Amino acid sequence: MKITASDQQLLTVLRENARASTAEIARRLKLSRTTVQSRIERLEREGVIGGYTVRVNDAAERSHIRAHIMITVLPKQMAAVVEALRAMPEVRALHSVSGPFDLMAMGVVPTAAEMDELTDRIGAIDGVERTTSSIILSAKFER
Repeated sequence: MKITASDQQLLTVLRENARASTAEIARRLKLSRTTVQSRIERLEREGVIGGYTVRVNDAAERSHIRAHIMITVLPKQMAAVVEALRAMPEVRALHSVSGPFDLMAMGVVPTAAEMDELTDRIGAIDGVERTTSSIILSAKFER
């Protein structure tokens, strides 16, 4: 999977708006529509583009509580813990990280009480040794 500079530009435009038309993308990148379409198809076929998703505007969830939940996992329990977290819709993202924690989850819920309950549920998963949470006050930018 070789990603060219042109592919990177295309991916940047798609990150901003994955629903942009091929014609709109072509105009922005000063390429032909067929070139843009063939590059998108190649990037999808090669697995560079793994799918498309919805990014909800902050205003729609302005009152929601967001937190990074750092998780320490007991040895040989990672796969089971990841699957348990995948089943929780409030966990929007999960990353394996270096340092004193093994995983970092992004939790999003409507109220502080629900965040408390979410962190309790995560802490109760077999294989989770401990959790530490940090409430997100604001997002300066996201891509």
